[in-house]
Amino acid sequence: MLGAWLLLWGGLALRCRGQTAFLRRADDRAGRCTYSFTVASPVEASCPDAGGVPELRAELAALAARLSRLESRERGTGGSGPRGAEAEGGSQPIARNPLPIPTSGLAAGAPGIPSSAPQQRGAAGDQANPGGGPVWSPPRVVRAGAALRGAGLAPAHTVPDPATAPRWDPQPLAYQELQSERTEVPASRLLEETTLSRPGSEDSGCGELVWVGEPIVFGRAESIAGKYGVWMKDPEPVPPFTRETTWRVDTVGTEVRQLFQYEAAQQLARGYPAKVHILPQPLESTGAVVYRGGLFFQPRRSRAVARYDLRGETITAEREIPGAGYHGQYPYSWGGYTDIDLAVDETGLWVIYSTEKARGAIVLSKLDPETLDIRRTWETNIRKRGVANSFVICGTLYTVSSYSALNATINFAYDTATSTSRALSIPFENRFRYLSMVDYNPAERQLFAWDSFNMVAYPIRLSRA
Repeated sequence: MLGAWLLLWGGLALRCRGQTAFLRRADDRAGRCTYSFTVASPVEASCPDAGGVPELRAELAALAARLSRLESRERGTGGSGPRGAEAEGGSQPIARNPLPIPTSGLAAGAPGIPSSAPQQRGAAGDQANPGGGPVWSPPRVVRAGAALRGAGLAPAHTVPDPATAPRWDPQPLAYQELQSERTEVPASRLLEETTLSRPGSEDSGCGELVWVGEPIVFGRAESIAGKYGVWMKDPEPVPPFTRETTWRVDTVGTEVRQLFQYEAAQQLARGYPAKVHILPQPLESTGAVVYRGGLFFQPRRSRAVARYDLRGETITAEREIPGAGYHGQYPYSWGGYTDIDLAVDETGLWVIYSTEKARGAIVLSKLDPETLDIRRTWETNIRKRGVANSFVICGTLYTVSSYSALNATINFAYDTATSTSRALSIPFENRFRYLSMVDYNPAERQLFAWDSFNMVAYPIRLSRA
């Protein structure tokens, strides 16, 4: 590989068996730097002993060794590292660089010689280097085999002309260090960027759901207790909790009391909670949510809803939902005692359930988050056992068609503003084929879901209101 590389300096001479070829560099009338070869005849003799000239042997050996080290070192770092010193209008050789190449003198359009000189920095470059100072780079080399072939010469390694470039001492073999940098990105930031990358996601107002993306896995439960579960973030947290604080409950078992607290989604992915809350009452199923500093859940074998204060670690409110079915009377199609399901959207706290009076149809009620009093109730015409799960966005209830079909859909919507429902067919992927929880997070514009041991998030898109 080294035989195909040439380091260029002004005033370079190649000598073979007494015949001479000169490589010259000069500005043309337009001010552009040009390179020209002058040879003794149109066809040069071969140079089998070009490397055997006594005064060049040591220099060529040192050059080959240095290039080999630099190439192998760059491959070892994946080619990443500091960039070259760049300034307005060109670049200057770096004093620490043992191969001082005047890259600013290379013509961008020279035939057979690709330009290695950096372009003038624009707005993006200025943002990348706001200080305006030099940014370091590894030594640059220019492939010139094509240029030599065009002049009738075989590619060869050359060294700088002593008259125009300083010689280097082969010892010590110092060279510029290459670096490889890694940046850790919080999973919450990944969630946000994933959402913003979708068309229309920059719209922060309410609208109708029109698209659900592919699920992104943020954690996995390893024990059988985590086959079904619920994971949450508070869209309106209170100190000391933040929007990064993540909560999880594994809901397989008869006495589900453990609420796992994680400082951020990355900690959830690693599986090590910062704290474990032991609830005063066991909860039932996967309908819990976290909102305004409280965990809202259905206590086991009751038609009530309770609020557990996350700071005081006590139950601060509890209220029965009149007529609500519980413990398997009106669950979603997958079962799991999902009779009472809580939800949060841009407008507040909701409870989704059914009653004997509604004959199994979904009933939707708006709750006061402090007292749990019912503010208003809507009775839909959507049969609760006929859908796999549901959630609320901007005051509209949406349902999922299947908990186990890979290619399910968001199949119904009920608008509380007009008290009307309509059929939908928005694709929804059940990647792991057992969806036991779906909730909307209005702060992140994501659907959080639990799919057969896996905690996943779906980016969404809303139409403009």
